[in-house]
Amino acid sequence: MASSYAEEREANIRRNRQLLIELGVEKLVPTQEPREKQQVKAKRTATEVDEDDEDDKPPRKLVRTEARRRSNRLASHASMEEQKRGKTAPLPVKGLSSSSGSNKQRTRNPKVYGHIPGVEVGSWWASRQECSEDAVHAPWVGGIAPGERGAYSVAISGGYEDDIDGGYAFTYTGAGGRDLKGTKAAPKNLRTAPHSFDQTFEHNHNKALKRSVETGKPVRVIRGYKLQSKYGPSEGYRYDGLYVVKKYWREKGLGKGGHLVCKFAFVRIEGQPPIPVNPDKEG
Repeated sequence: MASSYAEEREANIRRNRQLLIELGVEKLVPTQEPREKQQVKAKRTATEVDEDDEDDKPPRKLVRTEARRRSNRLASHASMEEQKRGKTAPLPVKGLSSSSGSNKQRTRNPKVYGHIPGVEVGSWWASRQECSEDAVHAPWVGGIAPGERGAYSVAISGGYEDDIDGGYAFTYTGAGGRDLKGTKAAPKNLRTAPHSFDQTFEHNHNKALKRSVETGKPVRVIRGYKLQSKYGPSEGYRYDGLYVVKKYWREKGLGKGGHLVCKFAFVRIEGQPPIPVNPDKEG
């Protein structure tokens, strides 16, 4: 069975690599790729704030006091007064965004297509929380930020063994197929558990990426330190710019169950700064 799994994995990798070649990834890669430099934390500028959706909330529950609820009501009232005077006031973010219990405000709107104003390609964050606060990729945990006309952003961290990251193009496996409630023996959230049922394009996140193919809307991409690719940062999370989703399909996934998974092919939009490579990681 082990050799069969390995053979299936290698076959998937060859097929995915060939797909990226057909999509023109080799023409996009610069002759000389810059090496990764020491990371500098992303700078922040205040512009606009937007309410979080369910995926944007921190992964653990925090208690809001009556004083915080009262301050939010006052902030909401103040924003209405500002609007009456023709000014735009920041709105309080729905749900706390700090494990310390502070009520932080997002100063940008993550529910837009394209670059986030004030955040340059190559910006880096130590944590997903910081990346979320800068609105580049809103979910703290999830890999896909869905929108009505396509996904706003995705995070790639090497969750599937047969996905290929060519930097300027990559394959991406969709969401779903796992029972996140767990079992009596393993009651925790099982985001990395084996698939127990098929992924479908009816799943809201997969539907959003499928819609991205249809609309051509750009998708922001961040790479995480767990990504075993030369394009994966040595630490933290890095914004690598805008991509378009060129293709979607379903195929048999790796593992005992052989459940179907949703797959997507991304290609980077030209004219952006080159992606730094990490010589300590495999190609």
